Amino acid sequence: MTGSRVLALGHYQPARVLTNDDLAAMVDTSDEWIRSRVGIRTRRIAEPDESVASMAAEAAAKALASSGLDAADIDLVLVATCTAVDRSPNTAARVAARLGLTAPAVMDINVVCAGFPHALATADHAIRAGSAVNALVVGVEKFTDVADWTDRTTCVLVGDGAGAAVVTAAAEPGIGPVVWGSVPEMGHAVRIEGTPSRFAQEGQSVYRWATTQLPPIARKVCERASVAPEELAAVVLHQANLRIIEPVARKIGAVNAVIATDVTESGNTSAASIPLALSKLVERGEIASGAPVLLFGFGGNLSYAGQVIRCP
Repeated sequence: MTGSRVLALGHYQPARVLTNDDLAAMVDTSDEWIRSRVGIRTRRIAEPDESVASMAAEAAAKALASSGLDAADIDLVLVATCTAVDRSPNTAARVAARLGLTAPAVMDINVVCAGFPHALATADHAIRAGSAVNALVVGVEKFTDVADWTDRTTCVLVGDGAGAAVVTAAAEPGIGPVVWGSVPEMGHAVRIEGTPSRFAQEGQSVYRWATTQLPPIARKVCERASVAPEELAAVVLHQANLRIIEPVARKIGAVNAVIATDVTESGNTSAASIPLALSKLVERGEIASGAPVLLFGFGGNLSYAGQVIRCP
């Protein structure tokens, strides 16, 4: 095998919906204020008994069921998250136990909002190196656990959920080369710090960085995959803010692509946002099987990562 491909997808969101009007009863905000600044209408909120691990397992189980593989076939589990409370067993191990997997390698990856494409690249590299054959890659967050519900600039953003992919060895690569990096000196722009941990960000700094610095990096991702931006069938950016997604997608030049805008109904779900949005697009039949899709995550640590994949 010379590469890997995404075989199947799955996602999970809690049942509870928090609207902008609900938030207006909690902090000084309004539906109009939130929609005009970030484009979000609703977000999903996990119940106290819904954990990062339980949501990850729900999404992973759906992806595994769609893949046609058995639990015993999975030899690597990677979970991208920044909101897991427990250190050990890690979330990947808890997912493996819930699904009855047989002796897989289990690792959590914390690159905050860019976590899923980092984890997907890691799975691709492991498979290419012969260290794995079939991997479960999950992005999951209970972001409402770290929200400051008194800060109207950040609490309106966050939501909970999970998305997962089954990745398998392939003769023809279906996951393109990753382009990844960070801006360490600007790590202060997005933070989840303290005890208890709370999410904070410098919104304008993130907006300027994302809309000016990321489009050329995303075009480099396409170049590395030998796919022209106009050939993309879909663009799935980290679902941070509609006012970031729309200009970045436009500057990439993906004029024929479906642009994922799940942020409007799910809010910012950090590492979960890309697989969650992608799984929904595939479930609705909006992307043809085999079509090229740009995945690109950015945010916490001012880290970024992206690759072009072939739609399962």
